[in-house]
Amino acid sequence: MPRQFRFIALLLGVTFLVTPWLFWIYEQGVNPSVKNYSDALWWWFVSSTTVGYGDVAPITPMGRAVGVLTILVGIYCYTNFIALTADSLHGLTNRHRLGTAQITAKKHIVICEYTAFADELLHVLDRHPALAGREVVLVTDLVQVQPYPKYHFVRGVPISPIALKQANIAAADFIFVFANVRFQDPDIKTLHAVSRIRQQNSHARIFIEMADPQSDLLAYAGPNITVVSSRHLLESVLKNQKLDLSVHFPAAPSTSA
Repeated sequence: MPRQFRFIALLLGVTFLVTPWLFWIYEQGVNPSVKNYSDALWWWFVSSTTVGYGDVAPITPMGRAVGVLTILVGIYCYTNFIALTADSLHGLTNRHRLGTAQITAKKHIVICEYTAFADELLHVLDRHPALAGREVVLVTDLVQVQPYPKYHFVRGVPISPIALKQANIAAADFIFVFANVRFQDPDIKTLHAVSRIRQQNSHARIFIEMADPQSDLLAYAGPNITVVSSRHLLESVLKNQKLDLSVHFPAAPSTSA
């Protein structure tokens, strides 16, 4: 976006320097409405914006050719400038919904990949005292906009250091990495994401979904790792209709009147 703005500014700057000068060369002494160079500059502003007051207009063939060039460049530059400005304002005002905002949460929960199991997790977080009440950040490129307004959203792949930094993962206390089945070997992708996460956060408790929870590669995953098999997650959902984390977190105590 900044490059496009710079190109438009450069193009307008070049035409501002060149076309009024050419207009002055071809029209001075011939056109009674062109008395000094300020008239040529005024003509450029009026023509490039296609306002066309008509108080200063070319009468020579070459002057009219310069006028055509000025109008065409002006239409291109101003319409694109308006479109780019509107797009930038839209992105600025909707950056949380579009996943482009920097997250400032602390001691929060980061969920990598927005899968069906990740969605199930979102519905049971408040059941577990260790997780309840914490801010939640979703890091994924599987959706285009924020799926739940109550949660933060970062649009990006979880192996991207930029996306992880945007999620402020260094300050997170709990991190969940779900398998992305779009890849031929989702376990490799999951462990790759964990390695990137470890570069920015060495203290958080990390839960990872693995199709093969006995993989020898887990030896390199580091401490504070809890492995949950894809089969266990599916069984949990099928049996209870809610993701079961009671093995890893104590359920909130029930109260009776």
